[in-house]
Amino acid sequence: MANEEYVTDSSSDFTEYWIDLFLGIKGNEYFCDIDDEYIRDRFNLTGLNSEVSKLPILIDIITDVIDIESQPEEHKDSLEHNARILYGLIHARYILTTRGLNKMFEKFRSGDFGYCPRVHCQLNPLLPVGLNDQPRMASVKLYCSKCEDLYNPKSGRHSAIDGAYFGTSFPAMFFQNFPNTVPIHAKETYVPRVFGFKLHEYSKLNRWRELQR
Repeated sequence: MANEEYVTDSSSDFTEYWIDLFLGIKGNEYFCDIDDEYIRDRFNLTGLNSEVSKLPILIDIITDVIDIESQPEEHKDSLEHNARILYGLIHARYILTTRGLNKMFEKFRSGDFGYCPRVHCQLNPLLPVGLNDQPRMASVKLYCSKCEDLYNPKSGRHSAIDGAYFGTSFPAMFFQNFPNTVPIHAKETYVPRVFGFKLHEYSKLNRWRELQR
């Protein structure tokens, strides 16, 4: 943990809280901050004790009731690792709530998740999504609502994030709550060319795609 880079203001007189430090780690830009009240509500944590051990201690660490530095040296790394896993799993649930969706909307609007690389999507903002709701199954992907395709994050740090920390239901819930963000699907398709001439196989494929619309 010591070699990880944190985005902090050394001139600040304020104490850095666990969530602030977690969100400040490079690669964690996809996450939003979760309200302490949500984390402390045991109803929101149902079933998570099977994913991480010492759940009560981890909750106290995340909400700054306990300082991880006060824990035995031999347990610090394990507690920090499990606290991050727990935060990710809670995050997947939190971003389906009204407050969580609003926070993710601000990140979506700011382009924090990146933009679709396809030319005809005209820099449509992407959304993170998991391919599986179970942790340690698949890394996070980025969904474009215009071409309806999935992309791997460009950054290696982002590619290492567990997709379960966003879940499979997030994009559907997001666009249901913010219907004005649903774009008109692109009718044009990029056609590869060599010296200005369409490539034959791509031309056939795109003609088929147009017939399916």
